[in-house]
Amino acid sequence: MNNEIKIKMYSFTLDCKAPHDLAKFYASLLRWEALDMDEDWACVYAPGTSQGEYLGILFQRNPEYLPPVWPEEQGAQQQMAHLDFAVNDLEKSVQHALECGATIATEQFSDNWTVMFDPAGHPFCLCAMKDLMESAGFQLQ
Repeated sequence: MNNEIKIKMYSFTLDCKAPHDLAKFYASLLRWEALDMDEDWACVYAPGTSQGEYLGILFQRNPEYLPPVWPEEQGAQQQMAHLDFAVNDLEKSVQHALECGATIATEQFSDNWTVMFDPAGHPFCLCAMKDLMESAGFQLQ
């Protein structure tokens, strides 16, 4: 009998006031599938997979959710995490994100990535990684 513990990443969960709306945004951004689980939960997952077969993003309703301030400001709601997305064309990907409903952060710190905000105010980065994405070992969708 094998009693070895197994731990696998299942999802990254974002709090928000409107989980179904935020799931639709990320489904559009990533060209993934969206699933409304119930009134308090929604998720997105890679096409051709089922929930749990591939790392997904969950959205949990939190009526008290406050969007973080970025960059940080003392006394304001702080960023706890952000998502990074590899892209093969930064300029086109930023335009696509804007069309999906994202906004560009006023302050930027690199020419290699663009900091953006989803409709609920969570920061995320689009990172120019064409070489990595085209490498044989890159598996993510």
